[in-house]
Amino acid sequence: MAKRPSSKARLAVKNREDGNAPARGKDVGSSPMRSDHAAGNPPVRKNEEHVAEIIGVSHEGAGVGRVNGFTLFVSGALPGEKVRVKVLKVKKQYGYAKLLEVIEPSADRTDAPCPVFRQCGGCQLQHWAYGAQLRWKRQSVIDALERIGKIAVAREPADTPADARSAAAGAGNNSVGVDTGASAVRFADADTAISAVRSADAEADHASTRGVIVHPTIGMADPWRYRNKAQVPLGYDREGGLIGGFYAQASHRIIDADACLIQHEQNDRAVLLVKEAARRLGIPAYDEERHEGVLRHVVARTAFHTGEVMVVLVTNGRHLPHRERLVDEIRAAVPGVASICQNINEARTNVIFGEETKVLWGRDVIYDTIGDIRFAISARSFYQVNPAQTRVLYEKALEYAGLTGEETVIDAYCGIGTISLFLARRAKRVYGVEIVPEAVADARRNAELNGIANAEFAVGKAEEVIPAWKRDGISADVIVVDPPRKGCDAALLDTIIAMRPRRVVYVSCNPATLARDLRILEDGGFRTVEAQPVDMFPHTTHVECCVSLVRK
Repeated sequence: MAKRPSSKARLAVKNREDGNAPARGKDVGSSPMRSDHAAGNPPVRKNEEHVAEIIGVSHEGAGVGRVNGFTLFVSGALPGEKVRVKVLKVKKQYGYAKLLEVIEPSADRTDAPCPVFRQCGGCQLQHWAYGAQLRWKRQSVIDALERIGKIAVAREPADTPADARSAAAGAGNNSVGVDTGASAVRFADADTAISAVRSADAEADHASTRGVIVHPTIGMADPWRYRNKAQVPLGYDREGGLIGGFYAQASHRIIDADACLIQHEQNDRAVLLVKEAARRLGIPAYDEERHEGVLRHVVARTAFHTGEVMVVLVTNGRHLPHRERLVDEIRAAVPGVASICQNINEARTNVIFGEETKVLWGRDVIYDTIGDIRFAISARSFYQVNPAQTRVLYEKALEYAGLTGEETVIDAYCGIGTISLFLARRAKRVYGVEIVPEAVADARRNAELNGIANAEFAVGKAEEVIPAWKRDGISADVIVVDPPRKGCDAALLDTIIAMRPRRVVYVSCNPATLARDLRILEDGGFRTVEAQPVDMFPHTTHVECCVSLVRK
């Protein structure tokens, strides 16, 4: 067995997660700070105006600028631009500045179509051409692998096979591989695309000796209106009028908005209806400072493939004034509504949902499909918000698993069984583990819904349940992990290393923690082969990535 990483090495990487500005400046390739900076004498001061050269973008979406070698984070600035800024805050090694003027704009700058783009901050990259967003997201994965994971990346990936992969993954949906900046490679049929993927596989095998292949990001042909779930807080404006929309950046101040350009139109329609009805009927919104009022959030979910809609009214207490009238108006005005629920949350918290949900009308679930798998989605179910790209991501995970029908697969962090059920179609047996009991109940229901009998689900911590399975004689050929942003638990990584599956498939929503965990797995006896970024959240700084590892 390969040498395990030392506790010191683990400690060195365990906190390298995205979050703070200094790391961002380093991630975009900043030059070493001048000695006077290190001495605590930065060359800029608060309220000064300067001209800055923008050299990159932080993981929070701000432009990374240089003034006399000093790093300034400038919201709204883009790489390649020369901008005039006003310094807002100065620290020892970096500062923050306000964009005053774009002196030399980037060729990739575009007009943001959303009227509250600057205020909301939810879509940080709307002003950046979509192709540029995709190239940057790929580069963010590369930077994390190299700088955090100390993993060599092939410098000249096979662009044509990679584009072929993008086209194959997008066959039958609205995804295309466009990160190369050229027109996406298109194929007349799926068979041709699959042939191209096989060619790409051969190329990947050849390239593995040169480093990890990071493929071009798979983007969307139409990167708008892709979200299937809206969670909208309600409150009051300064004049006392009921409003609902989005929190302003770094605050709990609600920006009133009737539409969101990345939300499905049905979600917008449902939320607007509830807002208007609440105003007309006098149903009070929640005041978080006083912990008074009724309506806290409106949550709307739209199933893209079935057209079914769920509306959840999150209330501060059980009493919902004019409940019957409100339900009738939602049924009359929202096409496809199949479920209207009330969730009770009486806690002083910024967590949206409380523990109790009751059905006001219709079913307790709506149904949607990803590929040929049907899912029942309850009010609190975790279900990927971009169904088109979810299919792309999960099909890539299935490809990397390399299943022949004889394998035993373990799916850690299985949630409601989305990846597990994809795998079960090709595997001999799939075991899923999840710490949330409600999610496991949903996973079992979804397996039954699809007539899948070779998938088994357990409640508990993966690092505890998987060793118990091993003691019972269950040995995994493939382990799939899809952890939250904080990455895998250290104990789970130890468990994977001890179990020594032939393959590991790592699905990540955070390049930093992905790179950290890959370093541990590589030191524990695995080799990272290739990575496929997928743009699950266009116009934001987030990127999903599916990674293939094999046992050395």
